[in-house]
Amino acid sequence: MFLFRLLLKNAFRHRLRTLLTMLGLVVAVCAFGLLRTIVDAWYAGAEASSSTRLIVRSATSLTVPLPLAYAERLRAVDGVSGVSWSNWFGGIYVTERNFFPQFAVDGPTYLALYPEFVVGDEARVAWLRDRKGVLVGRKLANKFGWQVGDNIPLRGTIYTGTWNFTLRAIYDGADAGVDENQMLMHWSFLNETVKARYPGRNDYVGVFVAGIRDPNNAAVISQRIDAQFANSVAETLTETEKAFQLGFVAMSEAILVALQAVSFIIIVIIMAVMANTMAMTARERLAEYATLKALGFPPAFVVRLLFGESLLIALLGGIAGLLLTLPLAAAFAGATGTLFPVFRVSATTMALQLGAALVVGVVAAAWPSWKMSRIDIVAGLRHVA
Repeated sequence: MFLFRLLLKNAFRHRLRTLLTMLGLVVAVCAFGLLRTIVDAWYAGAEASSSTRLIVRSATSLTVPLPLAYAERLRAVDGVSGVSWSNWFGGIYVTERNFFPQFAVDGPTYLALYPEFVVGDEARVAWLRDRKGVLVGRKLANKFGWQVGDNIPLRGTIYTGTWNFTLRAIYDGADAGVDENQMLMHWSFLNETVKARYPGRNDYVGVFVAGIRDPNNAAVISQRIDAQFANSVAETLTETEKAFQLGFVAMSEAILVALQAVSFIIIVIIMAVMANTMAMTARERLAEYATLKALGFPPAFVVRLLFGESLLIALLGGIAGLLLTLPLAAAFAGATGTLFPVFRVSATTMALQLGAALVVGVVAAAWPSWKMSRIDIVAGLRHVA
């Protein structure tokens, strides 16, 4: 207790300098946490993916559709437990700024493969019965203030014209990692409308989703599926859902690497600032440390004083930065809308924030501690602070 009180008194002997140093730590730790959270948000889709789902798409390009007739052949592949499909709709709600994912899906089979979308039985039935009905995530409904029964007009981009849908059900995520910013509509309604408006473009899907019984056989089953359609007009490329999601992440890999580099550079910069603060502190107290040694205190005691003071400042700044990160992350998620479907500060990020603060404290005190532990008593007592 005595040592802690001594460290606290020493740490705030020069209050302005200590507070400014702590402010720098708060900003650095907070910025580090936000940047790490942004990186985590990019990978959220891949992390939330299921190992029991495969994505079957065109081997040529994701923009090239596949014939609906492939569904029956996929169901016959050994190891496949279920098949569904989806199309990207790409509609605009009021303005282009209101972007959110919209998929036309085969309702019954799609929900069977995505048990993480939690929907009440009555709501599920209501959605499945209404061809113009849509199912949306809880966060998306809250963002726009939608209620069950509301009309939702979308201006088509891929499928031109104005499309009017009725909100029939809202799903919740089974856990915090599930994307609740999606809209699901009926593929059958889209297909019939396309058939009437654009003959020849119907009965095609964007991707197939294949459920598998054993995740350990994902690679083998993928090869079986692709072999089924080898040398056909529309060859397929089958991959795990995680690999499919990581393909989108890879498009922004350079940006993610830059963000990770910047997050560590910020910590290095504040480490230099903290080291300068501790060096100034040690020079000012040179006579005090020499007096302690003259009174019989070992060099290790001086080292503990400097390390303790540095760690105390770093820990206080780190905790304040961590606590500030939480409301800032929530505000950032609200400002970006549906850009990051899952944006939350993870336990790993918080641990890294505290770890970074402690590393800053240790490194900043290393050189002054070593130097003060080796001071000459006579030279130190002659020093005028």
